[in-house]
Amino acid sequence: MEADLPVDETVTIPGWELWFTASRAGGPGGQHVNTASTRVTLWWNLTGTTALDEARRARVQRRLATRINAEGVLQVSAEGERSQLANREAARARLAELVAAALVVPKARHATRPTRGSKERRLTAKKARGDLKRQRQDAPESP
Repeated sequence: MEADLPVDETVTIPGWELWFTASRAGGPGGQHVNTASTRVTLWWNLTGTTALDEARRARVQRRLATRINAEGVLQVSAEGERSQLANREAARARLAELVAAALVVPKARHATRPTRGSKERRLTAKKARGDLKRQRQDAPESP
């Protein structure tokens, strides 16, 4: 049985909700990569999880929509290491990182007004640009 996966201080994914599949990794590597199934894909059923309440589940589903299939299962792959065990740990770490980032609630943005100094600088720059363009124009011919 898989160990529980801590995501942050308040969320821990139970180990029994995670399952892995192994396949052959692509790319160069000689005889080892052609014979060993070292790529690991970690699957987590997001719709049936007990680790998240409804609001958090909806936030994660919205933020990670591109990684979730039609059945509501989140998929994370790892193939950077030579051993299947190391790739399992990398996939677990990546899942925890993704879910933790998806759970972050963005700070509310408050509208502010431009300062007097910034307004003055903008108007001064506009005036200087207009003066420069006026200087470039040909002087009107006097009769």
